Amino acid sequence: MQQWDLRTLDVQAHHPQVLHSADEGRAILLFLPQGESLQEHQVHERVWLVVVDGEIEIDHQGEVVQAGSGALTVFAPNEPREVRARSDARLLIVLAPWPGEGHPSLHAA
Repeated sequence: MQQWDLRTLDVQAHHPQVLHSADEGRAILLFLPQGESLQEHQVHERVWLVVVDGEIEIDHQGEVVQAGSGALTVFAPNEPREVRARSDARLLIVLAPWPGEGHPSLHAA
């Protein structure tokens, strides 16, 4: 068993912390300062995005939704989105499976 207190774990802006990484999934804690964003992107894995602290807005194909502490959002593999911090935000991102089908690391020689 492994356990973390996501509210107090030391994580700095621009230095995401990989908490767990195995075939079944990868858990990443990151700090997104107010006004900063994860520009539009998509990944090969299904994504669970949990707002641990703070407030964000998610731009999903032109639809913008607000999400605060305790919110959970799920994205399908390859589904595009942009995440912006309305206030300092602590986010947990879970990617599964890891790596997902089509991920470049699966094709490395």
